[in-house]
Amino acid sequence: MISFECDYNNGAHPKVLENLIKYNSSKPTPYGFDEFSERAKDCIREAIGMPDAQIFFLTGGTQTNATTIDSMLYQYEGVICVGSGHINVHEAGAVEFTEHKIITIPDLQGKMEAKSLNKYLDDFYHDGNRDHAVHPGLVYITFPTELGTIYTARELDDIYQVCRQYDIPLYIDGARLGYGLMAEGCDITLPYLARHCDVFYIGGTKIGALCGEAVVFTNREAHKHFFSIQKQHGAVIAKGALIGLQFEALFTDDLYFTLARHAIRMAMQMKQIFQEKGYEFWLDSPTNQQFVILPDAEVDKLSQQVEFTHWGQADGHRTICRFVTSWATTEEEINQLRELLVRT
Repeated sequence: MISFECDYNNGAHPKVLENLIKYNSSKPTPYGFDEFSERAKDCIREAIGMPDAQIFFLTGGTQTNATTIDSMLYQYEGVICVGSGHINVHEAGAVEFTEHKIITIPDLQGKMEAKSLNKYLDDFYHDGNRDHAVHPGLVYITFPTELGTIYTARELDDIYQVCRQYDIPLYIDGARLGYGLMAEGCDITLPYLARHCDVFYIGGTKIGALCGEAVVFTNREAHKHFFSIQKQHGAVIAKGALIGLQFEALFTDDLYFTLARHAIRMAMQMKQIFQEKGYEFWLDSPTNQQFVILPDAEVDKLSQQVEFTHWGQADGHRTICRFVTSWATTEEEINQLRELLVRT
């Protein structure tokens, strides 16, 4: 079996493992207050061009979203998200478990539109009964989106300007951040993204790390007791240096972006294979997630030799299938897929 199921079923990049092994016999201060984590934070600050950014390391994406969102909201506030947003569809109600409502608005191929956001906020603040409703306290988007699409610099700026107009923070989920930034046609850089939001996170789990995400507060300060909120959410790892060492490796010599570029290159080769076979795509994704519409009979046959996700029904006899590449995808695996599709 070859796997294109997801981008988090690999181990870690060798350079990440080397960094862990190199310092395995050391006895760092626990809970992330160690020299390795501080070095990693400095590497990230340099990469985003913000020497005063506040950075916290957490273990996984769901923990990161639930903890960060909870830390930024009052008990009567909710978070605005498009209907297809990750926190709304693939985190088992983790945000609602913290007793904060997810307020959904329409999306366009997975993306939030500034005009839709502005309309919702304008309608809310012109509602004379708004004090009886859940107040919007945060705007959440993902980059890239849950559907593998990306924002342009102009689109991101438009969203952020709406947030600033209403004095509401913008939070960007970057579980696959590198894959979005390295996508062909992307005109957003990491420093640009950092300047056009209030907090975002850099995903390590899906790009070269065993585990770990880095939450970065840029244009607003973190809650003064963010660490305690982390602890309350079970999102503090005692051996905090484990994550710091991984991010230090990922942000040394441009490794994080090198790995992301490789995944995109593999995804574009895979995309071309499906195009040459004449298959239809559900949408046009420039990132490592490709959504292909396959006849059900071919889905069953291909599933015997390839792991991929059945995303949903396209119509009565065809399925939307998600194929995902990662930093660890090889040319050999892409060629195997090509040979299988020739025989399908």
